[in-house]
Amino acid sequence: MNRIGVFGANGRMGLALLEAVSKKDDATLTGAYVRDNSPLLDIAVNQLNSAASADVSFSKETDVKDADVLIDFTLPAGMRNHLKTAVEKNIAMVIGTTGLNQDDLDALHEAAKHIPIVFARNYSVGVNLLLNLVQTAAVKFGDDMDIEIFEAHHRHKIDAPSGTALAIGEAIAEAKGWQHDEVARFDRSNDEHAKSQNEIGYSVMRGGDIVGEHTAYFATSGERLELTHKASSRMTFALGAVRAAGWLKNKPAGLYDMQDVLDLK
Repeated sequence: MNRIGVFGANGRMGLALLEAVSKKDDATLTGAYVRDNSPLLDIAVNQLNSAASADVSFSKETDVKDADVLIDFTLPAGMRNHLKTAVEKNIAMVIGTTGLNQDDLDALHEAAKHIPIVFARNYSVGVNLLLNLVQTAAVKFGDDMDIEIFEAHHRHKIDAPSGTALAIGEAIAEAKGWQHDEVARFDRSNDEHAKSQNEIGYSVMRGGDIVGEHTAYFATSGERLELTHKASSRMTFALGAVRAAGWLKNKPAGLYDMQDVLDLK
C-alpha cells in the first residue's frame, strides 16, 4: 500500500488529489497538509470533499509523517519549503507546481540527488502523448511552417504561459534542434517585421472556469495542422499524479518526469 501525503490539501487541486487517492485501491491517504494558521486544522478532510478519506484530518505542513510519497501542486514559495521537508525526512515527491524560476529548478536537481522526484508541468496522460505528437509534427513538416501555441485557463491561474504550454514549446524546440529561450516569442506588440518561421509564438487566454486547453498550430502554405488537448476536470491531473506516486515508490534518487512514468521515452 502506497502511503501518500498531500500539500496544499485545501486548494482546488489539493481537494482533487484527496479524492484521487481515495479512488485508488493501492494507495492510502496519510496526510492532508495545510498552512500552520489554517482554520481547517483538525477538521476531517471529507467535510470539504465527501469523496475523500474519512479517517484523515487536515494537519500542519510541519507535521509530515508516515508517508511514502508527498504530492505538491502548491505555489513556488510553498514548494520550496515542502521540498526541504521532503529531503530532511527522506520522502519521495511528486511535484506539479508551475511558474518555477531557474533557482527553483536548480533546487529540484539538488534535492533529486537525495530523494526520488517526479516533476511534470502536466500529469494528464493525453498531454504527455501530445508532447510526443508535436515532436513528430515538427520533424515531419520540416522548416516550411509557422508554429504557434495557444493556451486557455480559468481566471485564477497566475503564471502565463502555462507550464504545459511551455512544455509543448520546449518539446518542439528540442525536435527542431533549437534553443527554446532563443526562439520563444511572448509579445509581438513592438515587432516591425513579419513572423519568422524560426520561432514559436505563444498566446494566452484567462477566463471563467476553463480547466485547461492547449493547441499547437503547424501552419504551412495551403494547410494547417492543429493538435489540441482539452481538460474538463482537475481529476484528470490528480489521477495522473497519484499514478506517478505509485510508480515512484522505491525508486532510487533522481529527477523523473511523466514521460518516464508512462514509458514514453
